Amino acid sequence: MNPQRPRQILSLSKTLTLTLTRSISSTTPSLLQTPDASPTSPPSSPHSRLADLRRRLSSEMPIPGDFVYSVPVGTKKNPIRKPDWMKETIPGGSKYTAIKAKLRELKLHTVCEEARCPNLGECWSGGETGTATATIMILGDTCTRGCRFCNVKTSRTPPPPDPNEPTNVAEAIASWGLDYVVITSVDRDDLSDQGSGHFAETVQKLKFLKPTMLIEALVPDFRGDTSCVERVATSGLDVFAHNIETVEELQRSVRDHRANFKQSIDVLKMAKEYAPPGTLTKTSIMLGCGETPDQVISTMEKVRAAGVDVFTLGQYMRPSKRHMPVSEYVSPQAFEKYRALGVEMGFRYVASGPMVRSSYKAGEFYIKSMIDADRSKSSSNV
Repeated sequence: MNPQRPRQILSLSKTLTLTLTRSISSTTPSLLQTPDASPTSPPSSPHSRLADLRRRLSSEMPIPGDFVYSVPVGTKKNPIRKPDWMKETIPGGSKYTAIKAKLRELKLHTVCEEARCPNLGECWSGGETGTATATIMILGDTCTRGCRFCNVKTSRTPPPPDPNEPTNVAEAIASWGLDYVVITSVDRDDLSDQGSGHFAETVQKLKFLKPTMLIEALVPDFRGDTSCVERVATSGLDVFAHNIETVEELQRSVRDHRANFKQSIDVLKMAKEYAPPGTLTKTSIMLGCGETPDQVISTMEKVRAAGVDVFTLGQYMRPSKRHMPVSEYVSPQAFEKYRALGVEMGFRYVASGPMVRSSYKAGEFYIKSMIDADRSKSSSNV
């Protein structure tokens, strides 16, 4: 290593470094191409392609170069400045101010604020597209669970849901002139239907006011209740989203004890089964929680096997000192390698980057275009 180069610490095992340094490289032939494949060869199954990909990733030697998977997180005794790619934009502008005022007026909550999303300024101000977006949080601002990464307030007995909220939310969103909206919520284990009826009513009222609007519902796991999942999946939404949050191995150390990987995967499978044809399913994980690259790849494979269409990966950022610490800051180059691997696995869309969140403007516009294209193709085949 060049002694003049700033030292960058990789918190990986040798096997995991090998996995990602060989996954996708612009300086070598693509590992996504099967060496012996020919135009006349029959297409291989998804399972055989994944097995071949993992075999090649684990057997080939790493490429020397400047690739860095992650940089360390500082401590009080050894403070380290956040990497440049983790800089946030300070919210501001007339659109941001107007949306915030309207939300307060209607007593509506957004996950953008509650989770301290780093993209809040861009989304609310309109960004490059000029169209402001916000992810609305229904069922109040107090969650019945206590995940170690989340900044939302918690209580065993939150206030009862506002019966007028579905109407208020639908009327507010319809008046904003948006084409795509995300509706999410806190967990409501205290309610008999886990809040699924509130979700369904909100979606239905919004679709009635604006039938052309595309709606993504980012829902809790409903404790795996089949009837709850079916109620939301058949409410008229366009995207059913539920986040698994982290790799399978870290579920208990990151999420509330009532959540688990199998339960979340089952919810995504049920949604695909109950929702009308053409409805997309979507999930997301955070990196920098102590996971390894091999665990990330294994988790992605299992999510894809569950039929999930859209997968997003972002950097975990600690909301406060009371929350789970960040283990490392994963580099943009490593996020890009995960994105390319996800495409190879067969996800229809993969968003992967330090500032990517499960709901964010760029991804929503891409998904909208994908749904529009699907419907246009379906109409032309009738």
